[in-house]
Amino acid sequence: MGFPNIPNIKPEIHVDRADALDLLLMSIALEELSLAHILNAEGEKIQFALEALQQRKMKQSVIDDLLKINRSVNSVLRNVIKEEMLLQFKQENVLDVIEDEDDDDEG
Repeated sequence: MGFPNIPNIKPEIHVDRADALDLLLMSIALEELSLAHILNAEGEKIQFALEALQQRKMKQSVIDDLLKINRSVNSVLRNVIKEEMLLQFKQENVLDVIEDEDDDDEG
């Protein structure tokens, strides 16, 4: 059996500077949307734990489980906050470039 023939595909993509800046802003927005989904999942995790708590009596094992969930959510929130800071820096950089280009066009 021989090797498959793979056609020599050379896609040509032309992206100018304005398109690149738009794509960067869109990627930041999509990352923000992803973080929103993560936060929503963490909220659902807490709701599930609290509903489970209401259905059971207060036992030490339940309290230990709640503390584990709290530590887990806390860790995720810390990481989301770090990512938010990076996204803010990215956004500020892109907006600075856009503003500089606008200033150059006017001057």
